[in-house]
Amino acid sequence: MADRPNILVIMSDQHSKFHIGCYGDEVVRTPHMDRLAAEGIRFNNAYCATPLCVPSRMAFMTSRTPTANRVWTNSHILSSAIPTWAHGMGAAGYETALIGRMHFIGSDQRHGFERRPIGEHGAHHPGAPRQGAPLFRKMPLGVSGQSRVSVEYAGYGMCTYQAYDDMVVASALDYLDEKAHDGGDRPFAAVAGFVLPHCPYIAATKELFEYYYDRVDVPQPTPEEAQRAPAAIRKLKRLRDLDHPLPEERIRVARAAYFAMCEYFDSIVGQMLQKLDETGLAENTLVIYCSDHGEMAGEHGLWSKSNYYEASVSVPLIARLPGVIPAGGISDSICNLMDIGPTLVEMAGAPPMPATDGQSLWPQMCGENDPNWADETFSEYLWVANEVPSRMIRSGPWKLYKYNEPTPPALFNLEEDPGELNDLGLDTQHQDVREELLKRLYEDWDPADIIKETAILDRDYRAISAWGQAVQPIHEDTVAVPDVEDIELR
Repeated sequence: MADRPNILVIMSDQHSKFHIGCYGDEVVRTPHMDRLAAEGIRFNNAYCATPLCVPSRMAFMTSRTPTANRVWTNSHILSSAIPTWAHGMGAAGYETALIGRMHFIGSDQRHGFERRPIGEHGAHHPGAPRQGAPLFRKMPLGVSGQSRVSVEYAGYGMCTYQAYDDMVVASALDYLDEKAHDGGDRPFAAVAGFVLPHCPYIAATKELFEYYYDRVDVPQPTPEEAQRAPAAIRKLKRLRDLDHPLPEERIRVARAAYFAMCEYFDSIVGQMLQKLDETGLAENTLVIYCSDHGEMAGEHGLWSKSNYYEASVSVPLIARLPGVIPAGGISDSICNLMDIGPTLVEMAGAPPMPATDGQSLWPQMCGENDPNWADETFSEYLWVANEVPSRMIRSGPWKLYKYNEPTPPALFNLEEDPGELNDLGLDTQHQDVREELLKRLYEDWDPADIIKETAILDRDYRAISAWGQAVQPIHEDTVAVPDVEDIELR
């Protein structure tokens, strides 16, 4: 077993691929991610199963859609009866470890991971409070959300999220040192999970903030562009208090902070790559970099995620394994985070995971063509139970999404319109494409069932939370919030 490659998945939170050098950004400095791509393969058309943290991560773990998992919102609990790729890798002889964040909800904070060297602030029983200091002191909790307030509070300094990620990378480096010197015959499959560059938009240092402040552009859709946006997007802006323009200065400050956060996180990736080099693990470790979803960062007048624009629903996906994955590879195949589990399992020679919606990318990573690859993927979204479910399909150059309400479907040709400015959802010349994609969209997706099921899940969650509030048990994987906040708002 010792000759089988180790696995290190580096997973960030809310990192737009459009703000990584190797994906074409000429402003944000990401030399370590660029190096990873130069030494491995970059996937240009990778998507998340939903542009929302918890259901996206659960789909990543199980290789099943949010609907198959019955996990649609950030308060839904993944059933411990559903196997994850961590179960599969463990059964195949790998030591599995979760170092840091995965945003599991509920009492099961492992879901197949054998070890958890460091947990996270949110690893608590439902209803039980976080431990330690307040998550934010100078800012309202809404700054980590998706509305106008998250842009109104931005700046630089030591935020709780940066402090946590520093703890996680220290733990990851210790783990890699241990694996390099323990002399064991078990390969490892570890996830190093981080929060950055998730909002609040707080740059780690004043120097980074000032570097980007004068270099960022300030996207602001014209009134005509805003009016031409799909009806679902116009409604989303109203719900998020973004239907009237933000001052240019607020956009500049928040974007400068976000770009700085991206560079700071890249330095964290660099620390792990350097440790792999120093310990000799690099030559036999498959490194995968991905994020759970993207970040709008002001594009189309939107911030955070929770929509189907490319900046929100597409994700970075980079893989490197020296001598196996050809250096400098680029894949335009349409794929999904749900494909990572089957990829790892195939690489390890383990039995396939049951009932997956993902497919293995391993042949493509190794430079082979897969004539049977379905160049198609899906994403779905539900913020809370009282909102309407929606689903997206990306098939070839086409992207279509539909909300379960009277708003018409949105349709884009990404090859001809990469900026997603020309919605063809009501264009009569594209009726055949629209009807075919709508048929595919609803084949195994029932919005009425989702509405009914989420009502039951939310009812049961409230009952479990009442227990947590009364008993206030402390979970073994919880990490107390450190009292380190020292920020300057701009």
